[in-house]
Amino acid sequence: MISTVLVANRGEIACRIFRTCREWGIRTVAVHSDADENALHARVADAAVRLPGAASADTYLRGDLIVKAAIAAGADAVHPGYGFLSENAGFARAVRDAGLVWIGPPPEAIEAMASKTRAKELMGIAPLGEVTEADLPVLVKAAAGGGGRGMRVVRRLADLDAELTAARAEAASAFGDGEVFAESYIENGRHVEVQILADTHGTVWALGTRDCSLQRRHQKVIEEAPAPGLSPGLTAELHDLAVRAARAVDYVGAGTVEFLVADGKAHFLEMNTRLQVEHPVTEAVFGLDLVALQLRIAEGHALENDPPRARGHAVEARLYAEDPAHDWAPQTGRLHRLTMPDGIRLDTGYTDGDDIGVHYDPMLAKAVAHAPTRAEAVRRLAGALERAAIHGPVTNRDLLVRSLRHEEFTSGRMDTGFYDRHLAELSGPAPDPLAPLAAALADASAPSRSRFGGWRNLPSQAQAKRYAMAGEEHEVRYQHTRTGLTAEGVRVVHADAGRVVLETDGVQRRFDVARYGDRVHVNTTPLTALPRFPDPTAQHAPGSLLAPMPGTVVRVAKGLTEGSTVEAGQPLLWLEAMKMEHRISAPVTGKLTALPVALGRQVEMGTLLAVVETS
Repeated sequence: MISTVLVANRGEIACRIFRTCREWGIRTVAVHSDADENALHARVADAAVRLPGAASADTYLRGDLIVKAAIAAGADAVHPGYGFLSENAGFARAVRDAGLVWIGPPPEAIEAMASKTRAKELMGIAPLGEVTEADLPVLVKAAAGGGGRGMRVVRRLADLDAELTAARAEAASAFGDGEVFAESYIENGRHVEVQILADTHGTVWALGTRDCSLQRRHQKVIEEAPAPGLSPGLTAELHDLAVRAARAVDYVGAGTVEFLVADGKAHFLEMNTRLQVEHPVTEAVFGLDLVALQLRIAEGHALENDPPRARGHAVEARLYAEDPAHDWAPQTGRLHRLTMPDGIRLDTGYTDGDDIGVHYDPMLAKAVAHAPTRAEAVRRLAGALERAAIHGPVTNRDLLVRSLRHEEFTSGRMDTGFYDRHLAELSGPAPDPLAPLAAALADASAPSRSRFGGWRNLPSQAQAKRYAMAGEEHEVRYQHTRTGLTAEGVRVVHADAGRVVLETDGVQRRFDVARYGDRVHVNTTPLTALPRFPDPTAQHAPGSLLAPMPGTVVRVAKGLTEGSTVEAGQPLLWLEAMKMEHRISAPVTGKLTALPVALGRQVEMGTLLAVVETS
């Protein structure tokens, strides 16, 4: 029997696997990069082994170091999680060659299916050859890995070479494998997948369907089980194809077979030879612990002949640290608080007080709701996200809530083009207009604030406070009187440093206020307290391009130097942050008058990258 498991991964998936291991009485070992030294997964494991460095290529993609770590820590088994080396046949072999139990499929099965090009050939699907105008649009994809990394939609033949280059670079960084290929891009299909589980005794389970159609930048955002609206015949066909794919490679363990469903037909996409991010919705519907079953299968136990019956519906939303006001740029910083209402499953690799760094994926957590019906599960998850306390960097919370409540989603008519059609309307700001006033009243009521201190010069005069909210500045005014704090247009029922109650038109509303430096959270609305007088040193020359996030300069346009003439929209350089490349382009046609960064330089958010002066 397995006694000690090393998880060759990080973040929420490592924490999730550790949770099951603890329930089963199995000791746990974490590996961590230098950037993850204080990460939650390293703290909750029974033992942790350092992988020197911060970049994935130097740490979590170094199978040799991970095998050494397992041996040094006394582990007798390795679980790969998902991402990184989870679909690397060489790593699986190295684990087995070291005499350790591999909690995953055979290396031969990984080899057959880990490359999407070879998987299609195995399923009898001819790859797309040289791309012509008639083939457009096409989707450029990384042959290895997943998670939307190394994927580009190409609609113009002239863009193909540049997108292939970008996809190769991103795939090599994320998976250590720069192989990419192109396939026909089916517009507005549904992304449907089947969870499979297979033992060493010939039993293969097809555990229902999942719909993962709501995707942005080819990254899944909301997933659910079962996939709504599929006919019994199509569901049976998907199950049969998934089992056929598993049997074709003598599969063992947990895996996922993915399809694009369009016009009532199933188009095979790929088989992921690992556990998926969205596995909790399947667990909720079938009442299973897939990690526990992985452990049992690795120990040689047989599955029952048939899986349990599915019950109810489950929906999962991925909570990301990203800013919709700045093209969804990944965000870093301190996560002060993350709590979800009771009854919601929260899988996360962070806890209150943890720092979100620049090196890895910006996903904070997965929130999962289960209910007897789809409508109830969707309503429950939307309400829980709306009420959740998320204090720290800007997140996609509002997008998730609005998506879950959008008529196209609630009616089950969504497809992969959902965000192409609706992202603008779903991501616009909807701040609470009373939030700045509540923040100011809470600040004025704090014990450390003297009524006569700072800029509050006379108690009888109206006091002013400025906040940034949803990209706009808001100034609010209030007064100290003999009866307490007052503000025009509202009645201040109560005000202290953490809670403000305001009454408008006879209706009282409560505002919970939390402040962290100049960052203020009023209920679910984040604000930034602004200084009374702006800092004159914070100005930049016109045409300045600032880093939208912390990251590393990984590419500079060929031949680009100070004095070069550039065209509006021309790529100047690329930043890598949180496993993705971000293109920095010229805002106008003009002359590049400054390029103060070089290849390989790490920059903080707001760092000056370039200056382009209009011709």
